[in-house]
Formats: sequence, structure tokens, C-alpha cells
Amino acid sequence: MMDIAIIIPCRLASIRFPRKLLHPIHGKPLILWTAENVAAQAPELPLYFAVAESELADVLEGAGYQTVSTAKDLPTGTDRIAAANTHIRADTIINIQADEPLVTGRHIRLLTETLKHPSASIATLATPFQSPKDFQDPNNVKVVCDTQGFALYFSRAPIPYPRDLRGCPQAVQLKPPSAYCHHLGLYAYKATFLKQFSTLKQGPLECLEKLEQLRALENGFRIALGLASEYTLGIDTPNDIIKFESMLKLNR
Repeated sequence: MMDIAIIIPCRLASIRFPRKLLHPIHGKPLILWTAENVAAQAPELPLYFAVAESELADVLEGAGYQTVSTAKDLPTGTDRIAAANTHIRADTIINIQADEPLVTGRHIRLLTETLKHPSASIATLATPFQSPKDFQDPNNVKVVCDTQGFALYFSRAPIPYPRDLRGCPQAVQLKPPSAYCHHLGLYAYKATFLKQFSTLKQGPLECLEKLEQLRALENGFRIALGLASEYTLGIDTPNDIIKFESMLKLNR
């Protein structure tokens, strides 16, 4: 078994933006923007793609990346990674979302450090919200944590609710120090956890929020939270493509 690997789960059946991973950006599909960025940011780590469709495998393998085929009907990216790791057999797995082309090496290193907590089965990242509009957006997942840095809950709803301010986010202190944290869709897992996770049924909270990490919380697993200073950009809707293209122009 290898010590650590990055596995990126990939599928084309996105509800909010179907087939987005093959959407061309400056002539290159989104999945290859993510692949090239991760390979450049963490060249020391083995990189694999857990793919649901042969169409994605063809694009990735044609560009020189390693893929593992997984069943199309797996419910979440974590389930897909668990299936792929039965072949890859890494002790520690980094999950980077296929639709996040701006992850940095600092994110990856922070994930691996956060997972070292002896009580953690999973590590993930968050960063303070920068605007009330982002805080209200259901595409941006919120997380609240305890005094030891473990996640208490994740939601698409604006949490925690500022009761004394009548819920008005404009009156909330969103920048550090802040209780208002934007969850970044990056994870690190121990292989032993993944084996257990893949045997668990989806619970009511996961089904309601459509957030797979809630399955872990519903079953008593602890999720350690690392606080990152940098945002990533998840491509959830066609408008996010416009944001990404604007960032590419700024970085030229």
C-alpha cells in the first residue's frame, strides 16, 4: 500500500450544470484545468481519477492521467473514492473536487496536517465568508465547529443564525475573527474510514442537504476542520465559468 494519494472523483451527471467537466474553457475541458493544476501544485503525490463514464476516462488518459473506473450509480464522490481505493490501496486519501481548478498546494498540505489529529477520521477545510451575498447563497456550504476544531454541522442554509440581529447578514461580522465559515469541498480520509463509510446508508440529513459529509456526522465520525486563508472556486453553475475565465485573465 502507498502512504498517500490524491483521488479526484468525476462524473458527468451534475444536476445544476450537466456535463460541466467537459465544458470547454479556452479550448480545454474543465476536468483538464483541474488535473493540470493539481499535478502542478502537488507533483510529489500520486494522482488518480475515479471516473463514472468512459468519456471522461478517454479525455484524462489521453492527457496522460491515471483513471479507475467506478460504477455510475454511486451516490457521492466519497463513495466513488472508496470504490477506487480498493484498487489504489492508499493509507491516506486526498479528495479534490473535479470542478475546483484553483486548489493550491497549501490547501493540500493543510488537509494532511489536519488529518493528523488522533480523533479525526476525516479532515476538511473552511475559510471565513467575505460577503453577506456569499453567506446567503445555498451553493456555498456553511460549517460550524466546536472549541476543539471539529465540525458540528454543515448546511446550505445560513448558519449560525444571528438571532439578536434578526438574521440580517449585513450586520454580521463576516471577516476574521468570525463564526461564519465557508466550507471548501476538499477532504482527507483515512482508508479505514472509507471502508466503513461505503457500507453506511444515506441518512435523512445527507438526503435533505445533499451533503455527503453529513453521513459521517450522522454516524458518529469526527471531522477535523482546518482554517484556510485562500478560497477555491467550485464550478457549480454556468456563471462560475465566467468567474473562472475572469480569474484566468487576471493571472495572465
